[in-house]
Amino acid sequence: MAKASPRPTINPKLLTTILPIQSRNVAVIGAGAAGLVAARELRREGHKVVVLERENQIGGTWVYTNRIESDPLGLDPDRTVVHSSLYSSLRTNLPREVMGFLDYPFVTRDDGYRDPRRFPGHGEVLKYLKEFVSEFGIEEVVRFESEVVNVGLIENNKWRVRSKKKNNGYQYDDEIYDAVVVCNGHYTQPRIAEIPGINSWPGKQMHSHNYRVSEPFRDQVIILIGSAASAVDICRDLAGVAKEVHVACRSVADETYEKQPGYDNMWLHSMIERANKDGTVVFRNGNVVLADVILHCTGYKYHFPFLETNGVVTVDDNRVGPLYQHVFPPVLAPWLSFVGLPWKVIPFPLCELQSKWIAGVLSGRFVLPSQEEMMEDVKAFYSKLEASGMPKRYTHNMADYQFDYDNWLAEQCGHPNIEEWRVKMYSAVSKSKRVRPETYRDEWDDEDLVLQAQEDFVKYASNWCKE
Repeated sequence: MAKASPRPTINPKLLTTILPIQSRNVAVIGAGAAGLVAARELRREGHKVVVLERENQIGGTWVYTNRIESDPLGLDPDRTVVHSSLYSSLRTNLPREVMGFLDYPFVTRDDGYRDPRRFPGHGEVLKYLKEFVSEFGIEEVVRFESEVVNVGLIENNKWRVRSKKKNNGYQYDDEIYDAVVVCNGHYTQPRIAEIPGINSWPGKQMHSHNYRVSEPFRDQVIILIGSAASAVDICRDLAGVAKEVHVACRSVADETYEKQPGYDNMWLHSMIERANKDGTVVFRNGNVVLADVILHCTGYKYHFPFLETNGVVTVDDNRVGPLYQHVFPPVLAPWLSFVGLPWKVIPFPLCELQSKWIAGVLSGRFVLPSQEEMMEDVKAFYSKLEASGMPKRYTHNMADYQFDYDNWLAEQCGHPNIEEWRVKMYSAVSKSKRVRPETYRDEWDDEDLVLQAQEDFVKYASNWCKE
């Protein structure tokens, strides 16, 4: 396969701001991918930006640590929270061409110390984000080790943001902002499967949030609950060392019991029916397994412990709402917004378009509908979900319409639609993941789409040179 072209040099004129109608003082919470691109777009629009980041570096969930929490299930409210959920072996489940920001391609750098693969490891994504920060001068507006503990609305639609910084104890700062953009991620607060009898089951439980490497599970019998990306990766990671791996999946028929192709020690089951005090676990298919560990790969909860809105914004069965187009609470728009809530999406471009929209609305270049119109739009959306039988917890799942949503955002911002090659490449990879989960990262047949991506990167470079 041909390698992607080198990243074009950014024209400094792109970093100059668009003359806004009004410049706002904006707090961005979190310096992961969403917070970083939000900061760039807000600055491009002429706003004054401060990014508050609890850790000591940028990257959010893309910062790997071998630390785990004191409570492996992540339920103890007094535990020491570890932000990242990365496991050591994680590689992206999207190719780099698709993943990158729209005007800052995630190109291959095969220079001996970088990861040149199309589906790179997590460390390569962090390096890409650091390069993005350096290219656009974002780090100068990031305050590290500044944990936001309270965001509350005060008079004149202003926000008081309280943060704490470790400095021989804790130093608290209260600051007033015109607007707050919440970008704190949603891969830290675990969701746990409900299992009848689990309180008397004597084995060990943990959530994938605290899974790092497979070695501690050597020669053990593991029951893994889940079927999404992390579950698919981790069960294969474990199969290399565990005695047995039993995958419990809610989406398969109750009678399901299948040995997984290519493995002598891994089986797919229907969901768990109950756990017993003798250490056994019974599946709906009737099989009984004496297990050492139950590993919950069951997703995460949206969590905003710092945010006070007097009940205007709530999290109900993992629905953050009411939000107009997953971004603005109608009653508090545009002074409060959220970036990066949707899932089953290509996150970086989506966050970029949401951020462009927020930045333009705050400056007055883009105009939102009235509060009443936004609320009616939200109600209509919720009614549509309810009529289709969609649970609230899937409100922000965009598996079926992410590109329609992206293009709607692009239209609001006067930005071109998502490239067709990106749509086709995403579709091709999604199919490959289902058909050949073991090999899709290293075997592909979409060179024509890769070439289209490279041509677009060259066009970007050409356009920048003309500025």
